[in-house]
Amino acid sequence: MKRTLYLKFLAGFLAFHVLAFLVVATFTTRSTYRYMLDTEADSLYRQAKIVASNYAANYFQNTLTLKDIQEHLATFDSYLKSPIWIIDAKGNILINSRGGTDDEHPETIPDFDIISFGTSYYQTGDFFHTLPGEYLTVYAPININYKVRGYVLIHQQISQVNRYSDGFINISYVSLLIIFLCSFLLLGVFTCIIYVPVQRISRIAKSYSSGNFEQKVTVHSNDEIGYLAASITYMASELQTLEDDQRKFIANVSHDFRSPLTSIKGYIEAIMDGTIPPEMQEKYLNIILTETERLNKLTQSMLELNKYGSHGKAILDVSSFDLNTIIKNTALSFEGTCMQKRISFELILTEETLFVTADMSKIQQVLYNLIDNAIKFSSDGSAITIETTERNDKVFVSVKDSGIGIPKDSIHKIWERFYKTDLSRGKDKKGTGLGLAIVKDIISAHNENINVISTEGVGTEFIFTLPLAVHH
Repeated sequence: MKRTLYLKFLAGFLAFHVLAFLVVATFTTRSTYRYMLDTEADSLYRQAKIVASNYAANYFQNTLTLKDIQEHLATFDSYLKSPIWIIDAKGNILINSRGGTDDEHPETIPDFDIISFGTSYYQTGDFFHTLPGEYLTVYAPININYKVRGYVLIHQQISQVNRYSDGFINISYVSLLIIFLCSFLLLGVFTCIIYVPVQRISRIAKSYSSGNFEQKVTVHSNDEIGYLAASITYMASELQTLEDDQRKFIANVSHDFRSPLTSIKGYIEAIMDGTIPPEMQEKYLNIILTETERLNKLTQSMLELNKYGSHGKAILDVSSFDLNTIIKNTALSFEGTCMQKRISFELILTEETLFVTADMSKIQQVLYNLIDNAIKFSSDGSAITIETTERNDKVFVSVKDSGIGIPKDSIHKIWERFYKTDLSRGKDKKGTGLGLAIVKDIISAHNENINVISTEGVGTEFIFTLPLAVHH
């Protein structure tokens, strides 16, 4: 089995990790360094403004001695761990917090130009080649009477900024590592909870496609995967039932067609080769006609049953009609057969008219099949009772005979297609075994129920329901 879906997921999973690492290694690193540089520069700028306004301005106004300002700058230097310079507007270093200045011949910063800072108040580098390495240099102007007399410069080694930045970057990498570990844990959970059940379902579904319905999907989670597993199991059960029904259907059709065809073939051959004399041919031609009618009835029943499918759902032409009239007309159609067997009908009908909502032609077929069934298995001289009862907006229709009855072990099988009880095989020579299956499917298509009560040697009663019409 190709694991393309899982491989795609793993590829996406690894791509996400690589992308996350590259983001931290590039964008996050640069962003963190820039943030730390701006933060440190802002902090140094505030200190430079304090020195410029409180100390350097007093020095230029001669209210603070060189020694005093030197001590103050040394204190700031010790606190900031950064050298502090006071320069004039031309770039001459007037005071250095770390000493080494000459009042008469101050050191001059070559090519000094405050414009080089641009719109920012800091820059990085060796500050016009005067510093031994890369530094962060922040400046604050010394304003006296709205005139710039000089600048306060604070130099801090870039390595100190890098240390702060690296600390935050390391935290980012540790956080990323924790995220990676959690994601691998999540991958394991995903594999166990989702991928493994899906793989199991896929493997068993493949076995179903080859016709092997023995395996069952053992996934019992209360989620979409569990629902999918249950649906596939149900589908397999339905397919298994359908396959069994098809085998049984073909076997029964073959059996029920073979018997009359064999009889027809045998009698025709006997007539053609003279085995049956001419004076006996009419008798056997009538037998052939009877068998032909049986085949025709079997074919019509199969076509009728095919309309309903395996779940008894058919397109119904629903209308309101008088059930009493349908019962009377259907019973009347059996008058000839009943006269031969001296069978009578007892109709116990509710009121003069009884309107129901159903498919009239199909309910007539239900009544026809049930009455036909009752006549076949009723003794000569007996009675068939048809009764209707209203209860809770339903009409209960009963067709009861005094025939041979149905064995207890066969009651639940009589609705199966082609099923015939052992007792019926002796009497029902022309039956197809489809009549009750058609009845069951028609009633199910109406979303109604049909039940049977039977005792061997006493008789059988079929009871089905129909919805009572609202306005009648």
